Amino acid sequence: MLSTFIQKELKAIVQSPKFVGSFVVCSVLILLSVFTGIREYQSATRQYEAGSQLVDEELRQETSWGRLATRTYRAPDPMQVFVSGLSYDIGRWSTISAQDPVKLVHSVYSDDPIFAVFRFVDFVFIVMFVLSLMAIQFTYDAVNGQRESGTLKLVFSNAVPRAQYLLAKCAGSWLGLVLPLGIPILLSLLLVLAMGVPLTAAHWMRLTVLVGISLLLFTFFILLGVLVSTLTRRSSVSFLIALLVWVGFVMIIPRAGVMAAGGIVEVPRMAEIEAQREAYANEKWTEHLNKITGRDFSPGQESALRVQDSLHKEMEKEIEAYDRRLREGLRQSQIRQERLAWLLARLSPASAYNLAAMTLAETDTDSKARYEDAMGQYRDQFSRYVSAKQEESGETSGIRITVETDEDGESKLAVDASRSRDGLEIDDLPRFVPPVAALASAIAPTVVDFGILAFDILLVFAAAFVAFLRYDLR
Repeated sequence: MLSTFIQKELKAIVQSPKFVGSFVVCSVLILLSVFTGIREYQSATRQYEAGSQLVDEELRQETSWGRLATRTYRAPDPMQVFVSGLSYDIGRWSTISAQDPVKLVHSVYSDDPIFAVFRFVDFVFIVMFVLSLMAIQFTYDAVNGQRESGTLKLVFSNAVPRAQYLLAKCAGSWLGLVLPLGIPILLSLLLVLAMGVPLTAAHWMRLTVLVGISLLLFTFFILLGVLVSTLTRRSSVSFLIALLVWVGFVMIIPRAGVMAAGGIVEVPRMAEIEAQREAYANEKWTEHLNKITGRDFSPGQESALRVQDSLHKEMEKEIEAYDRRLREGLRQSQIRQERLAWLLARLSPASAYNLAAMTLAETDTDSKARYEDAMGQYRDQFSRYVSAKQEESGETSGIRITVETDEDGESKLAVDASRSRDGLEIDDLPRFVPPVAALASAIAPTVVDFGILAFDILLVFAAAFVAFLRYDLR
């Protein structure tokens, strides 16, 4: 009897006029979003390779180790085809030098603000907004619609267990909506292979987990529609209630959680941090110049130049240490705010799904910190390399400051930048290696979100079961 009810539900869904339209729209959206994502990934890859090549050429044209600086680029990841996350919001490159702090700048949206107006439509967006609404559209009248047509009373005129009937409703709706959606998903994966996107075994594993958690979210909204249908007697009322609940879960709760966390945990603005660093750096430069003018440096004295260079490096280390303390304090404040925001936002299953998807694709809020930490380590390595080359070539920091007396007998500071006429040999220059998270470290954080979605599914199904047991069939 259970299989009979499931077949009947499947037939009713497939023969529904709205099924064909919904299926076509969802299929077109999924395929179009994946195709657009592939093109954007390929464009980002070309920009990354061209930028890296240009930096290498610029380095070979430099003539002074003291002023050597480079740029490191954030490498695009194939997972951004399906989960764009924050990949278009985060800067694409950072300057690497002993004087400048690491800071990712020039994001896609900052360079082309027009694309930030409507944002990027990816697979996760379609699941959260389109497929979840489609699930409610097909299940909001699963029970009360049968009561209004008189079918429900006729069915239960026979000895039909209510639990079996409700289970058949849920299973039939799930199979009728999920199985057809597997077609555009498979076609999307074939499109990725056909267009030559380099996917490793780890990427395929992440995609498998992503599809699994997407099915969990879809299942939740299917059961949510059934629950609302068992709590109301009229399908028009259940549709309005289900739509309001959908808006709350998908749009209101995630944003409310972030806004509440922003009001509870205050995080200083980046402009404040940079202003503090700039003020401290100016103070140290003033002290540095006072030390130089207060000493007797004879022009052309080699030991004097080395003392100046030593004082200059000591000052730079103090500025760098202060900058690290400021940024570490900022990062800790951001972590506390993010934890509270995600805790509140996870009251919505849609938020739990979105956070899990971004974690799997490494396009979450931690991606910026991962890259800046890796670039910071490379900056230290780059600075040590430059210092070693300076000592090897006999250069100092590249700037020589002396005290000279003009014709009127007044003393003044003279700055001389030492340069080599030939280009630098940078064959042994250390190269930046983009950070790559291990598969386990990417999947492990999603266990919590899987648990939240599974718990929500069980809770909604249990509530629908209890409500249907008390449902008035008349």
